[in-house]
Amino acid sequence: METSDPTELAEASSNPFKTYCALLVSVLAMVLAVCNLGGSNTGKDATMNNILAANMYSFYQAKNVRQTQYKLAVDQLEIQLAADKLSPASKQLLQDKLAAYKKTIERYESEPENGEGKKELMVKAKEYEHERDTALKKDPWFDYAEGLLQLAIVLTSVGIITGRHSMAYVSFLLGIVGSVCTLNGYFLFF
Repeated sequence: METSDPTELAEASSNPFKTYCALLVSVLAMVLAVCNLGGSNTGKDATMNNILAANMYSFYQAKNVRQTQYKLAVDQLEIQLAADKLSPASKQLLQDKLAAYKKTIERYESEPENGEGKKELMVKAKEYEHERDTALKKDPWFDYAEGLLQLAIVLTSVGIITGRHSMAYVSFLLGIVGSVCTLNGYFLFF
């Protein structure tokens, strides 16, 4: 039933409880939006860093396979050189090839100039794993916060409709806990 009496409209709009609840819903909705943004980004970060870590391990493994192939080739060349049935020119060619292979083996182990040696790849993979693990620690906090903030908004709405102050107080407490969970999702205080 609508009222057209200006005094009744003024009384309804000047109800401090309803004004408090409206402000509470606005603040809760704002915190929920910030929470959703953080939760979405954290999930993406976890996925991206997991993919990057897997890529680094794959690259590491490829380097390891190549390095092993060169080690086997070095062994074969050393066996051929030990046979000592070679001409001096052939022997020199094998020794040059042996030196080049050993240099490649060392390069595969560590390439600080471009960061693509096995040693550097392992460090990068561990960093990506750490970033992934951090994102996975943050993610549940955003989920908890989202649930609490949505519940707080619903309870505030019920409080407005029923006029029960206790609903608004409970939603205020849930909003505080949800806000703390949101902050913890960003900063991992605990």
